[in-house]
Amino acid sequence: MQFSIKTGARTQMMDITAQVRDIVRQSGVRNGLVHVFSMHTTGAVTINENADPAVPVDILSCINKVIPFDDNFKHMEGNSAAHIKVSLFGPSETVGLENGNLVLGTWQSLFFCEFDGPRTRKINVTIVGA
Repeated sequence: MQFSIKTGARTQMMDITAQVRDIVRQSGVRNGLVHVFSMHTTGAVTINENADPAVPVDILSCINKVIPFDDNFKHMEGNSAAHIKVSLFGPSETVGLENGNLVLGTWQSLFFCEFDGPRTRKINVTIVGA
């Protein structure tokens, strides 16, 4: 299954855990694996802390310092920084599924990482039953 999200900034981390949980609930699968995949070369998926909204802000601040938007890149579209960031973060995460629940730690959530927004993005969720 897929769902779409709209990002509102050039770089942004959006908690997508609720959307993934809805898809899992609709599937009826109780145990197995859930694979969450960004269908874009400039948007990633990661797992990180959901309790303090400063955490995504700090992550983005740091990654934007390490990989600046304009660093004399050769890619003609002007979004090389976004491609590099996705290669470091990765386009997907796989999470366990037990008794219909995502196996995440107390403070963990799934985040879509926008590195070339704002845009409308598609996330694919594949559930493999055990």
